[in-house]
Order: sequence, then C-alpha cells, then structure tokens
Amino acid sequence: MDFLKRDKNIWLGAAELFDLPPDLVAGLPHMEMLGDRYFYMERHKGILSYSGEEIDINGEAGIVRIFGKDLELTSMTGDQLRIQGSISRLEWVK
Repeated sequence: MDFLKRDKNIWLGAAELFDLPPDLVAGLPHMEMLGDRYFYMERHKGILSYSGEEIDINGEAGIVRIFGKDLELTSMTGDQLRIQGSISRLEWVK
C-alpha cells in the first residue's frame, strides 16, 4: 500500500507545482457546510448508515460521520450528495 501513498504524494506535488486544487488532482473528497443547516460533499463512495440523527458517508480516506437532528439526504448522485437538518457535529473516522 506504500505505492498508493507515494502516488498520492506525487499528485499532490504536481498540483502544488502547477497551482491546481490538490483535492481535485488527488481525488480527495470536497466538503462544504453552510452554517449548521447544510452539508455538501463531492467524490463520496456511498452512504454506510442513515438516520435522522446520524449519517455515515464513505470517503476516500475514511468515514465522514454527521450528527444532528432531522437530518435528511436531499439529493445524491454517483459522486455528490447534499444533507440538510440541524447539524451539531462532524467526525472524520479513519
């Protein structure tokens, strides 16, 4: 698995050299939040668990866990998703 880490480092170095967004070049997930109500993620690998209080999203390097109340998956495509609700906490689980 060291070769995967090395390849990712090469891509990140190239991104820096050519002033490109490193998340895009390395295929890393891109996440945004708008206040405590909306969460947006690109390049996810699927939903692992879903409830109104907790949603687990599979990411490239770990699981993104969202906690809150009245959480709702409002849209999802093969590589993007949107969640809304009262978000109280996010965790990155490796």
